[in-house]
Amino acid sequence: MSLLIELYLTFLKIGAFAFGGGYAVLSLIEREIVTNKGWITLREFTDVIGISQMTPGPIAINAATFVGYKVGGPIGSFFATLGVVTVSFILISIASHYMAKFKESKVMKACLMGMRPALIGLIISAFLSLGKESYKDFKSVLVGIGVMGLLLSKKINPILVIVMAGAVGVIIF
Repeated sequence: MSLLIELYLTFLKIGAFAFGGGYAVLSLIEREIVTNKGWITLREFTDVIGISQMTPGPIAINAATFVGYKVGGPIGSFFATLGVVTVSFILISIASHYMAKFKESKVMKACLMGMRPALIGLIISAFLSLGKESYKDFKSVLVGIGVMGLLLSKKINPILVIVMAGAVGVIIF
């Protein structure tokens, strides 16, 4: 199978199960591109997440774009990005037609209520996996605690916090 088709199909699979947003899909992206395919290392994946956070757009799309570029250049970037958005585009096109009809459905509400805890589990799984790579020493733990403290106690823009953490990293590392 050509690399471009493999990129497309891998990110199509990721996009098909990207319910709950970018953070919920991080563990799936990691499993597919780091563990199963070996296209990037866990350290590179952590960097992709950081870059994806600092650039506009959904994290899954940004990650697909970056990984596609690394693996297959500009055309690889195109195919990976196309793959990750295909299912969402199709589902949103169909769902928008029927949204009003099923908006008050008890089955739909129950289904969404059941998925919420699973999505939190996926986010925690991604956090733990990325944490193993990111928290290598006491300084990294301090930066992480400082960022969490800022975000929980102040209404600081997360982008500003990322920039501040980068500046702190330049100073202490």
